[in-house]
Amino acid sequence: MCRIAGFMDFGYKGDYDVEDVIAKMRDALSYGGPDDAGLYVEKKIGLALGHRRLSILDLSPLGHQPMANDDQTLWVVYNGEIYNFQEIREELESCGYRFRSHTDTEVLLKAYEKWGVEALHKFRGMWAFALWDKKNQKLILCRDRVGVKPLYWYLKDNVFIFGSELKAFFKHPKFQKELDRKALSLYLQYGYTAAPYTIFKSTHKVEAGHYLELSLDQKISVCRYWCAEDFYLKGLEEREKWLKRSEEDVAEELEGILRDSFKLRLVADVPVGVFLSGGVDSSLVTALLQKEHSQPLKTFTIGFHEKDYNEAEWAKKIALHLGTDHTELYCTPKEAFEAVLKLPEIYDEPFGDASGIPTYLVSRLAREKVKASLSADGGDELFCGYTRYWLFGNFLKKLNRLPRPLRAMASSVLGKMDAASAAWLYQKTKAVLPKFSNFEDKYAKMCKVLKNGNSGDVYSQYFTLFSNFSQKDLSLLGMETPYALDAKVDFPLKERIDDFTKIMLTDFKIYLPDDLLTKVDRTTMSVALEGREPFLDHKLVEHVFQLPMEFKYKNGTSKHILRKILYKYVPKELIERPKQGFGVPVNLWFRNELRLLCKEYLDEKRIEKEGIFDASYVKKILDQFLQGVGADPYKLWFLFSFQLWKERWGC
Repeated sequence: MCRIAGFMDFGYKGDYDVEDVIAKMRDALSYGGPDDAGLYVEKKIGLALGHRRLSILDLSPLGHQPMANDDQTLWVVYNGEIYNFQEIREELESCGYRFRSHTDTEVLLKAYEKWGVEALHKFRGMWAFALWDKKNQKLILCRDRVGVKPLYWYLKDNVFIFGSELKAFFKHPKFQKELDRKALSLYLQYGYTAAPYTIFKSTHKVEAGHYLELSLDQKISVCRYWCAEDFYLKGLEEREKWLKRSEEDVAEELEGILRDSFKLRLVADVPVGVFLSGGVDSSLVTALLQKEHSQPLKTFTIGFHEKDYNEAEWAKKIALHLGTDHTELYCTPKEAFEAVLKLPEIYDEPFGDASGIPTYLVSRLAREKVKASLSADGGDELFCGYTRYWLFGNFLKKLNRLPRPLRAMASSVLGKMDAASAAWLYQKTKAVLPKFSNFEDKYAKMCKVLKNGNSGDVYSQYFTLFSNFSQKDLSLLGMETPYALDAKVDFPLKERIDDFTKIMLTDFKIYLPDDLLTKVDRTTMSVALEGREPFLDHKLVEHVFQLPMEFKYKNGTSKHILRKILYKYVPKELIERPKQGFGVPVNLWFRNELRLLCKEYLDEKRIEKEGIFDASYVKKILDQFLQGVGADPYKLWFLFSFQLWKERWGC
């Protein structure tokens, strides 16, 4: 696990020191690679590659990067892990290749030398790399199938820049920071900027499952080498075969694939731990791995003193049952406050997921004892785990059965209600509504869909559900229309796929890489900890995508087949409880510890002077919240987080 940066200046005329610039770009990311640093330069073509190393495999100097093949016609800077590198190495050795190191980096190089980009299909793991192919005079940038590792690029005025994080770009004298207001609108909607967009103009993310080729004539070609939808569709074709199998048979096969995927994530020459939240996914990772080990696994969790947000006590009980070496830390408001101030440095792009705070704290806690740690992201997207899936799916079915005039009437009524009236209505009716945690938030989202999602199309309604700022809000803020994300989930034969699967796929392609995996990557790397994602091994993902929904959601229970496996190792009573997620008490913090800071950064005069948002509308949102009349705290959090980011990085 490392950090990479580089550039190709097509108009380079000796107007700056190439070695000095690439060293500064590289070292801007030193916290993510404290163990070693290297660079490679070809001044004639304005090429520079930089690398910061976090040593996980082969801790010797032989793992130094940039790394070249034997005749130095290929050079690579690489961030990630190819967990099956030993297997690929053996295949290459049988073809006559010889190796100097025990690194997966050298395997990547020689696999490309042997098979070209087709080598990508052999890799199991996570990666972002830049490879200079001297013979063919092209630079290749590639990101792993799911998007665990980040990779940005920029092209303008004859200069191409790339890197693991945007802060490396700021060190290049020809990088121009221009705020992309459409991307900012996208951030305000969802709390993150979805690929391929970034907060800056002319700056992009390499999308998951894609690689990019840059030639010396500045032509860029982008190719997708892996596609999640293919496996959903394959599952549809074989649906009847799946449904003829017994649950026991399906569970046994799945457990074997899970065990293989999880064990691969322990490949390392340093200590490895597990983030244990106490939910189904992290408990299953811990249970299956602990069964394989004679020594206790090291597990870590973060708790909150606010009861509605705390699952640490359950994680502790599960750790005790499984016999792990467990460490927990309860997050105080003071620690949260200190972490908030670090967020702009951790995320050099605006980022609104407040659960980044506990993720940073648990990463820092784990780094005291291990150098790599497994999390359990992806389980919800693969196994229909989020409450919103069936809540939203059932709500949509009922909503879309209503005649359009009735939907329009309901939308009209809601449209005339202010926040205070809506809050009053909820208080009057909640006694007869379903009981589950955080219902007020979910009820508000259902109202949002009814109010704004009148098209009957599942995608537009789902995007509406998770848009914190509506189109009307954005207009009142003085923002532009955001980039549309619908095209990212536009796939063949989608009319044959059920609504549950459609929204799960939407999350897998957008929310998972651009929110959850971004959060884990930045927080872990900020403390020089390697984060690993055992549920996102592509062999496992491809298998699960083919499973019919009946194995994932059954009789009102999510993750049905996973629970069947888990309950062989963990008592059911330790798991069966309302899902809380990895949330934080933003509402409480804004009313207490963060109140003054929030008022400072969202001050009307400050907002007006900066000229990005309509100051009077920001004031209205802030006043409504502080007066307790129902304003969404996450609207405040997104604005507040942007203001923190802007102060640190400017634009």
